[in-house]
Amino acid sequence: MLDIKFIRENLDVVKAGAIKKHHNVDLDLLISLDDQRITLGQQIDELRAKQNEASKAIAQASDNERQALIDAVSSVKTELQGLEEKLKPIMQQWQEIMLQVPNVPDPSVPDGTSDEQNVQIKTWGEQTEFSFESQSHIDLMLKHKMVDFERGAKVHGFRGYYLRGDGARLAWAIWNCANQFFIEKGFVPFIAPAIVRKENLFGTGHLPNEAEDIYMTQDEDYLAGTAEVPLMGYHRDEILSVEELPLKYLGFTPCYRREAGSYGKDTKGLIRVHEFQKLEQVMLCEASHAESVKWHEWINRNTEEFIELLGIPYQTVLNCGGDLGQGQVKKYDIELWVPGEKKYREISSASYFHDFQTRRFNTRYKDAEGKTQYAHSLNCTAIPTPRILVSLVENFQQSDGSIIIPEALRPYMNGQTVIGG
Repeated sequence: MLDIKFIRENLDVVKAGAIKKHHNVDLDLLISLDDQRITLGQQIDELRAKQNEASKAIAQASDNERQALIDAVSSVKTELQGLEEKLKPIMQQWQEIMLQVPNVPDPSVPDGTSDEQNVQIKTWGEQTEFSFESQSHIDLMLKHKMVDFERGAKVHGFRGYYLRGDGARLAWAIWNCANQFFIEKGFVPFIAPAIVRKENLFGTGHLPNEAEDIYMTQDEDYLAGTAEVPLMGYHRDEILSVEELPLKYLGFTPCYRREAGSYGKDTKGLIRVHEFQKLEQVMLCEASHAESVKWHEWINRNTEEFIELLGIPYQTVLNCGGDLGQGQVKKYDIELWVPGEKKYREISSASYFHDFQTRRFNTRYKDAEGKTQYAHSLNCTAIPTPRILVSLVENFQQSDGSIIIPEALRPYMNGQTVIGG
C-alpha cells in the first residue's frame, strides 16, 4: 500500500494515477477519515497520559486524597473509552480504503482501458506460416495422445485436462530446462506452498480486488495463482541487510485460478485452465526507482531470452493504465505467436511495485547508513505450463502432423527430436 503521508502530500498525483488505472477510490473521503483518525488519536494519547499521571498520583496519595483522585481518573477512563469506541469504525473504514488505493503508474505507462490499448515495443522471430493446412494444438495433441480433455472434464469438470505421454514429458522438459536457465542467471530455486493464508494475498494486492478469481478452502485459506504470493510472504516482518540485496528467487508452484471473469473465453484447449504450473521470478532490491527500473528490464529480458532459446516468435508490449494491477508501477507482457489463431497470446508478465507490497508485508532492510527502509519488489513469469505448449506445438508442427521438439529441450527428452515422427 502507499504511505498515507505520501498520499496526503501528493494527493493530486495519486488521484491522477487512480484515474489512469481506471480505479475507483474515494481519496477525499480517505483524507477526511485520516483527519479524524489523527485528531482522535491525539486526544486519546493526551487522555492516556493523564490516566498514567493520575495512576502514579494515586499510588503516592494519602488516604484522604486517594478517593478524589480515583474519581477523577475514573472520569478520564470513561472519556477515553468513548473516544476509542468512536475511533474503531473510523479506523476500519480508513483501512478498507487504504487497501483500495492503487499505486501510482510510471509516466511512461500509456493511457488505455484494456489490453487492446497495450503498446507493442518489440517483436522477435517471424510469424510462422505454413505451406500446408495447419492444425490447432488441440487436434495435434489429441492425435499424439499428449492430452486428454474428455477424461479431464470427467474428473475435474469444465476446463479440466490431463497431460499424458509426450505432453507430460514435454512439460517436464520445459520445467527442467527453465530451472537450469534461470539458476544460471543467479536465482535461488524454491518449491513454495500453494495454499496460503489470506494476508499473503492482501500483501501482494491480489485481494480484495481479485477475490472472484481465487479459490478458498473450507479453512478460509487460499490457493495461490502464482508463486509470487508465497515468495513475497517469505520475508514478512523481517529486516534484511543491504548486503543481501538484491534477492533473486525462482519459485515453482502449482497455480489455481477460477477464471470467473472469463466466461465464454477460451473454453477449449490449454490457454485458460483452472490448474496449471508456473516458474516465477521474484526479486527484492534496494528502495531506489533506478534499481527497480534496472531489474524490471532484466527480469523481463530473462524470459525473452528463454523464449528465444525455444525458438518461438513473440512480441513484448507495454501495458496501458487500464491493464495494470492495483500495485503495479509498470508492466510488460510477453506474448507468443499462435499460428492457429493468427495472433499473439500472453505467456509472461513482468512488473515492479516500488514498496507497495513490502509495506503490506513489513519487509525492510538496513541501508548503508543504518536507516530502515522498505525494500522494493518485482516479479516476472519465468514460464507457465501447459499454456506454452499451445504455441510450441503449433509453431513446430510439420506437414505430416508430427511436431519437432526444440533443440534446447531435447536433452531433457532423452534426445528425442520429434513427436509422432
